[in-house]
Formats: sequence, structure tokens, C-alpha cells
Amino acid sequence: MRTKVIEALSSTSYGSKVTVKGWVRTRRGNKNVGFIALNDGSTIKNLQIVVDFAKISEESIKDVTTGACICAIGTLTQSQGAGQSVEVQADSIEVYGTADDTYPLQKKGHTMEYLRQIAHLRPRTNTFGAVLRLRHNMAYAIHTFFHNKGYYYFHTPLITASDCEGAGQMFQVTTLDLNRIAKGEGKEVDYSKDFFGKPTSLTVSGQLEGELGATALGAIYTFGPTFRAENSNTPRHLAEFWMIEPEIAFMDKDELMDLEEEFVKFCVKWALDNCYDDLEFLNQMIDKGLIERLKAVADTQFMRLPYTEGIKILEDAVKNGKKFEYPVYWGCDLASEHERYLVEEHFRRPVIMTDYPKEIKAFYMKQNADGKTVQGTDVLFPQIGEIIGGSVREESYDKLLARIEELHIPMKDMTWYLDTRKYGSCPHAGFGLGFERLMLFVTGMQNIRDVIPFPRTPNNAEF
Repeated sequence: MRTKVIEALSSTSYGSKVTVKGWVRTRRGNKNVGFIALNDGSTIKNLQIVVDFAKISEESIKDVTTGACICAIGTLTQSQGAGQSVEVQADSIEVYGTADDTYPLQKKGHTMEYLRQIAHLRPRTNTFGAVLRLRHNMAYAIHTFFHNKGYYYFHTPLITASDCEGAGQMFQVTTLDLNRIAKGEGKEVDYSKDFFGKPTSLTVSGQLEGELGATALGAIYTFGPTFRAENSNTPRHLAEFWMIEPEIAFMDKDELMDLEEEFVKFCVKWALDNCYDDLEFLNQMIDKGLIERLKAVADTQFMRLPYTEGIKILEDAVKNGKKFEYPVYWGCDLASEHERYLVEEHFRRPVIMTDYPKEIKAFYMKQNADGKTVQGTDVLFPQIGEIIGGSVREESYDKLLARIEELHIPMKDMTWYLDTRKYGSCPHAGFGLGFERLMLFVTGMQNIRDVIPFPRTPNNAEF
């Protein structure tokens, strides 16, 4: 029976027979003995396989090179060398798959840009193995957090006829032959001949449907892929990414901020408690301040800051000589540089910014009594800027309808959403967290394309 590398490394059953399988990271040795570093993806650490050439001929393992896949059977022993506590004295080695000298992941440093070009192989590197194990653990932590609080995992559609954000940056879904599009009168596309009989797109958010779930089940969360046809090539944007979106009935703004802070702290603590080996590697190789920053966020109370006060702090900073690329004024949509200044330089801790001008926020946010601001609650993090976007939702039918009409959102897409305000409307709130933004923070990686297995960006849909 196969023993995983992570199990072998923690075992003290010295003298027992083990069968380990995995991929060769390195091979070295002399004329008497060979040393194979084996990894199967279960841990950042390699297991050393010791090959005595008096027992196994060197010729028989000539194909055991970097990248090859092997099965090694032998005796688990205490290691004589530094760096590991156990090793396997091999009795036999079988090569499952060879890798010649064209294998792209030889023992040398590779740039992140180069590794993106071989995304089908980069999970085998130490860095991406660590990132992907952390990604799994963060997903598990998210489900654990909400399940333990009594929330229901709610599946919202990936194909939709409504634009939640109102930005129009959506990928169209169609079965029409684009070379011979069926035209109706007036040269308009005849969508009655399309699969759904109307224009449809990939979702930018499951929030609107999530609100329907909250008004029936009380508290739900979504966790799935979302899509934005935004022609952006920044280190913080993807065309396909994952979102976590809880929606909760009977929740006010203060309770929402409590939930946002509790949630991200839970995820960060989960990483520290369950992924420390991978974090240590990333701390050493990618970001020297990673673990210190994670511990600081987990142990620090977040600052709660009204937008108007935040703008004044930024304006004062400009007066005192601080240079920003983008101008600061009341009503501006804060850039990442503004958010990071507040978090990293002024307060030196995460910030939850509230009460934004309604003109820069989505139509569904609850308006304050001043008529100018809405009850938005965005969480700003060091290194990242905005990591969570949340708000209390407008529960008044009349106010929501007026805002929809003001923004000229097509009513045909909103009737079902407005029904929740006609039939048993209730106060409710929710937020959205981009999973990859969380992964950037937890791993210390610098580019969002490096925290998802196969990134989708403008002009890139490889693998």
C-alpha cells in the first residue's frame, strides 16, 4: 500500500517497509550510492530515497532523472544527513514515466513569467505546490466558517440575463453561428433563435440571486467562478476568478462589519494553523514579511473609517507632501494607492471603509439619510487594497426602483429582483470577497495570475 511522502516524513516506524510514489525533484550521488529527492505533492518537503548501487545497479535507474515519475519500495530509517529526520533505503525502484533533458523544470531558478507559459507543469514546482495546497485549505476554511455559523451553501447560476454590477463588462453566451447571425427586422440580432431566446452572459456576481436565497433561508453563501470581460492587464485582475458572497437577512451595517472582520481573520488563522510549512517556504522564497503580516492581521482589530474621514486624511497627506498618481477629492473612487496608504502608512492595520458616495457604488446599496452616501463596507488590506466589497442592501421597493430608473437599468432584467422588495421585504446585507485577492494576501505572491492554476486574462486562454 502506498505511503504518502507527508506520512513517511512524520513516521517513526523505523525498520518498516514502505512504498512511496512521486516525481523526482533532484538526483545526486557518487559511484557507491545515489540520493533521490522525491515529492508527491502532499507536502513542500521532499523525501530522500537512498539507493545502494551494491543492491540496485546504477544502470537500472539511469532513467531516474529530474521530472521522472517513480515507485520506490524500501525500508524507512532514521536519516544520517541533515535536513530530514527519515529516509528510505531502497530495495527496488520502478520508473513509471521518464523525463528527458527537455523537461522545462530543471534545477534552476525560473521567472514567474516563464512559469505562466508552462502552466500545465508549474504546479510541480515548490512555489506553486505551496500555493495550490494553500488554495485548497482556504477553500476548506471558507466552507468550514460558514457551515459552522449555520449558513447554507447556495448555488447561483453561471449563465444569466442580468448584469449585477451594471458595468456591462460581460462575456456573452450564445449558440448562434457568429458567421451567419440570424437577423430580424431592423438589422437587430434575432435572439428568439438563440438557445435561451434572449441575450445571456456569464455571471459577474451571484449576489442578486444570493439575496433571493437569504430571504428564504436566512443566511446563505455562494462560492463559485465569476467572469469579467474587462480589458485589464494589471497584477490584480483576472477575466475568470472565484467569489465568496454571503447574504444574510436581518443584518445591519455594524453586524456586517463584524462578520467581514471575523471571516478574514478566520481564514488567515486557518492558514497559520494548518499550512505553516508552505507559509515558511513562501516567507523565505517569495515575501520575507509574509508570516509576520499574517500574524499581525489575525491579532489586530480592524479600523472602521467613514469615507468622508478617509478622504480628509488623504487630502491632508497631499498637503503635507504625499504624492499620489490619482487625485483625491470627495466623490472619487479610491485607487489602490489611496487604500494602501490608509492601511500601510496611516493606520498600519486593516481598514473597513464605510458610507461611500452613492454615485460610485452599485444601485442595490442602502442609502443613508443624507441622500448622498450609501452603507457600503469595504475591507482594505495591506499589500492588496480592497479585499472585500460589502454593503447593507436597499430593502425599500420605492427607493430601489427609483435608483434603477435613475441609472437606466433595463426593467425587464430587474422585475424578479424587485419582487423580493414587494413580498415580505426585510433588512439584509452581504459582501463579496474575490478568492484570488485573499490568496494573494495569504501567499505573498505578487501577481494574481500566480494564485490560480490556469489564469484567464486578455488574449490568454491557454491550457
